[in-house]
Amino acid sequence: MKKLSTLLAAGILVLVMAAALMSSPGCGIYRFTDAAIPDSIKTIKVNLLENRASYINPSLSPGLSDKLRQKILSQTKLSQTNNDNADWEISGTITQYSFSTSAITGQQASNNRLTVSISIILQDRKADKTEKHEVSRSFEFRGDQSFQQAETNLAEEMIRTLTDDIFTKLFSKW
Repeated sequence: MKKLSTLLAAGILVLVMAAALMSSPGCGIYRFTDAAIPDSIKTIKVNLLENRASYINPSLSPGLSDKLRQKILSQTKLSQTNNDNADWEISGTITQYSFSTSAITGQQASNNRLTVSISIILQDRKADKTEKHEVSRSFEFRGDQSFQQAETNLAEEMIRTLTDDIFTKLFSKW
């Protein structure tokens, strides 16, 4: 019984310390769900990602751009603007969208892979600098699926995962 009360007290102490750390003011940078953004940055503009891959999935660019915009607005204190004077402006290009065989069984493709690569540019007008980031992700699918079936089945996962990867590259400074 004494061990249980000691563990309970330790758990409460950890929770109180975590709450205190999360509520303490930072030194010029606020953190909100792991997003590190200077206090001076208030507005953001997210442009439609251009699709320059050799194979174009017509729903990927608008879906990914919209999901990224939603994630930024819901997980940071930034306000969206469509003006050209936003503190930060995000643009990018889908550079690769390709299919390949990743496993063969009995002289037939048993597993295939869809690879998507994106080049992201963050223009910081306050600091007068530009950052470039590359994001690439592969998605596996069964060999008995057509590419069109795989695209349909993987669409939601692709957009969610790539959005998370882009957000992490842009806003996590660790």
